[in-house]
Order: sequence, then structure tokens, then C-alpha cells
Amino acid sequence: MNKIVKYVLIALLVLGALWAAVFFIKSNSKSAITYETQKPFISSIERKTVATGKVIPEDEVEIKPQISGIIEKIYLEEGVKVKAGDLIAKIKIVPNEQSLNQARGRVRNAEIALNNTKIEYNRNKALFDKGVISSQDFNNLQLQLDQAEQELSNSQADYQIIRRGSAGGSATANTNIRATVAGTILEIPVEEGDQVIQSNNFNDGTTIATIADLSKMIFEGKVDEGEVGKLKVGTPLKISLGAIEGAELDAKLKFIAPKGIEETGAVQFKIEGDVEVSDDIFIRAGYSANASIVLERKDDILVISEALLQFDKDTSKPFVEVATGSIEEQKFERKDIEIGISDGVNVEIVSGLTEEDSVKEWNKTEPIKKGDEEDEENEETEE
Repeated sequence: MNKIVKYVLIALLVLGALWAAVFFIKSNSKSAITYETQKPFISSIERKTVATGKVIPEDEVEIKPQISGIIEKIYLEEGVKVKAGDLIAKIKIVPNEQSLNQARGRVRNAEIALNNTKIEYNRNKALFDKGVISSQDFNNLQLQLDQAEQELSNSQADYQIIRRGSAGGSATANTNIRATVAGTILEIPVEEGDQVIQSNNFNDGTTIATIADLSKMIFEGKVDEGEVGKLKVGTPLKISLGAIEGAELDAKLKFIAPKGIEETGAVQFKIEGDVEVSDDIFIRAGYSANASIVLERKDDILVISEALLQFDKDTSKPFVEVATGSIEEQKFERKDIEIGISDGVNVEIVSGLTEEDSVKEWNKTEPIKKGDEEDEENEETEE
């Protein structure tokens, strides 16, 4: 019985040793990574930045009333194209009772003063005709009469303006709100029945409508302080609109703000660019847009993929590994290089490489085999 147990233990030990040997051989049978290489090539690189902003009309004109009152009628709607002089709305005059009463009182006082002056004038005219009073005294009376008549005319005009909105008795000139420029009505922020206030020294007045020429648009955006120094007036821009997929408009930078504004810890500078509006694209005021700006461009330069670069841990200087023999030999040596501009994909090689060099793809990983994927899936399932 002891011999049987002994043989069983020996057999188990042998099987265990065989299993361990098979596992060790299998786990170490994976082939070594074979590094591929790439050659430098001639290309062009341009470094860009993107400014976010919006497309707005170059000029927006606000139409304000000349008198205060209530909107009686609105004749046009937002989005309608207008010419200078087109009727937009009409205002109904609601006179202030106190001002109206004061104006009426001034008219009455002017009438009384004029009547009194006329009586005095007529009495002295008869005396003047008889040669009793001098010519100078009579001329003074004539002046007083003329001034009294003018005062009555002025007070009557003021009374009509307060009552009807116009000195001539017709309020058409002041109560009719007309477009002052040609363009498109962007906004009518009032409704019929709303009270409006005229523009004066103490109040901007109520805006009846906003008009702009949508054929003259500008891009308004912001750029970071680290890039604003590289911008110049006249730099071409490429404007892409968020609301119109695939639409790209040309523009030219026309303004760079001399003062920055701090936003969320970063200083931003306002920029503006004249947009070339295409006839086949209708652009609405306020579309969000991105402006692509070329900061630097170099043509016909030696470049490599930026993924091939490595950086020294101590000096942070760039280097690559170049093949010294055939790809099968997998022998590489380090070469320190000098790099220039980069677009995030390719980088300029200033010195250190030639077109004949084969640069190692150092970050290449070994592809996962199908059997290994199945083993990993089984392990996850068991867990």
C-alpha cells in the first residue's frame, strides 16, 4: 500500500513539473517586438491658432423716436429688407396735462400782451402822423409790436407741438417712424401699445427698431495673449460657421485690441476681421464662428512625424534613434537633432537628419494576438 502511494506522489510530481515546463515555454514563446522605421520627407508646415467668436454686422443703426408717446401701429416685421425712408411704425401722442395747460397759459398771456401793444401802437401812430412824437419813439413801439406778435406765434407753436407733436398741426413728420438707412430689420423690441420715450440729453430714448446691412459682416473674436503678438493687421482668416456645416468664408484681420481683458485667469485680446460674404450663403447676425489664423508657415522643409521624437530626461533636448543597418538587424543609435515649427502632426528638422536616414518608431507596441484576447476575456468572465 505504501508503494502505491509513493508511486502516485511521484507521478503527481512529474506531471506538475511537466505542466510548469509547458507553461514557462508558452509564456516565453512570444516573439520580440520588431521596430519599424520612417524616413524624413520634404513638406510644408503651417502653425495655426483658432479664435472663437461670432459674425455680426459691421454697423447696426438704432431707430429712436423724436417725441414721446405710445406705439399706435407697427407696419413691418423683423427680417424685412428696407430702404431709407420706409415707414416702420407710427406713434400716438399722449400730451402731458400739466405741460399742455402751461402752454395754453403762455398762448393766452401772449395774446393779452399783443392786444395791449396794438392799442398803444395805434394810439401813438396817430400822434406820429401829426408830428407830435418823434420817429425814434414810434420805431420803439413798432419793435414792441413785432416782438409781441412773434411771442404769440412761438407760444402757439409750442402748444401745438405738445398737443399734436408738430408745430404745423400735422404730426406726420414726428409721429411716423421711418428707416434712416437701407438694410435688414434685425429687431423690433417694442409692440403696439408700448410707451416710448424720445432721445434727449438725459435719456438714450426707446429703440423702435435695429437695422443693419447684412452684406457687410465682420468677425469678432478673442485670442490669447501668447499668440496676439504674432498677429498683424491684414492677416488672412478662414471663418467657419457653426450653424452652416462645411461653409468657410475668407476674411482679413483689420483690428487688434491694444488692451486685453482677463477672463478665467487668462488675458484675452479682441480682434475683428472683414468677412467676404458669399451671395449663395445667407448669414444671420450673431452666428457663432471660429477663425483659423496662420501664425507661421514654412514651405519645402525637411520634416518627420512628431511621434518619432524622444526627449532626454536630463536636458529635455529632442533626439531620435536611427537605424545603423538593415531593419532585420534591429540596430539603432541615438542622434541629437534640432527641431523647428510643428503643426502637431509633423515637425521641422533644422539639423541632425537627412532624407536617407531611417528613424525608429520607438513607441510601437506589440499587437495583441487572438488567443491572448480570448484568454483575457475568459479571465474577466471568471472574475
